[in-house]
Amino acid sequence: MSASRAFGLLLGVAADAAFGDPRRWHPVAGFGRLAQRVERVVYRDSRAAGAIYTAVLAGGAVGLGVLVDRSANPIVRIAGTAAATWVVLGGRSLAAEGWAIGARLSDGDVDAARERLPNLCGRDPATLDEAGLARATVESVAENTSDAVVAPLLWGAVAGVPGLLGYRAVNTMDAMVGHKSSRYLRFGWASARLDDLVNLVPARVAAALTVVGAPAVKGDRQRAVEAWKRDAGAHPSPNAGQVEAAFAGALGVQLGGRTEYSYGVEDRPVLGEGRAPDATDVARAVTLSRVVGLLTAGLAALITLKRRARGPHPRRGSRRPTGA
Repeated sequence: MSASRAFGLLLGVAADAAFGDPRRWHPVAGFGRLAQRVERVVYRDSRAAGAIYTAVLAGGAVGLGVLVDRSANPIVRIAGTAAATWVVLGGRSLAAEGWAIGARLSDGDVDAARERLPNLCGRDPATLDEAGLARATVESVAENTSDAVVAPLLWGAVAGVPGLLGYRAVNTMDAMVGHKSSRYLRFGWASARLDDLVNLVPARVAAALTVVGAPAVKGDRQRAVEAWKRDAGAHPSPNAGQVEAAFAGALGVQLGGRTEYSYGVEDRPVLGEGRAPDATDVARAVTLSRVVGLLTAGLAALITLKRRARGPHPRRGSRRPTGA
């Protein structure tokens, strides 16, 4: 089973690299519509209602994955893992949006960059100048490298299709109801906390791989390590700050500061040292994201195969009785 899982994961990574997100009938978009219907039914301004919402949707996604993972047919398992990996990864789409914003900033077309930013993050683009757009893009590329690439691959490696689908369900719910608006402050608490939990390890792996990949964008590994250790803990998110700080150090730029969302303003701590990022740094961030994605794909396959090598072994000296 481990070999078929590793093969399926790598096929899914290749599909994402070649095709990006499905253009029509995207399963994640379908899950989002389902989540909206469930929300209309169960919504109450309480944590208990939010916990029910989270459990129903996350449990359903995991259950669907179990059906695929338990198939006796290895072709079904490989195809199912590949398909699930493809639809939950966002590596190519993330890179495409980052490249598009960076290109518009390079051309000096700030208005066009503002129009693209909502495809990448939830900040208010009208309040951002050229430097603000570059910072928002670098920060979003960094955070989404962890959320849309590293985390799903690691969960796929350790938990197969249930891990892939369950992780994406949790992450999607967090994006929908996990923010600090008046409507979702209590209802979205369970989704937000569960998302924090499932990203604890992947975010730190993403930061470590950012350090490893820093030379690919002429970055400094030592500066990446220093920024990660020094600044990550000050970020309001227990996970986003890990990879954003590592990216800031690797790129030699300064991230953080005043951040405006539709639901309010956050004054975030400074991450990294140096100048403010510009259009060139946006392109470097996208390249670094792709490098981290490739490193993660190799790591995920290695984890899966290593689990197979460690599989259950008969106890020493235990043999079936041959008779009285």
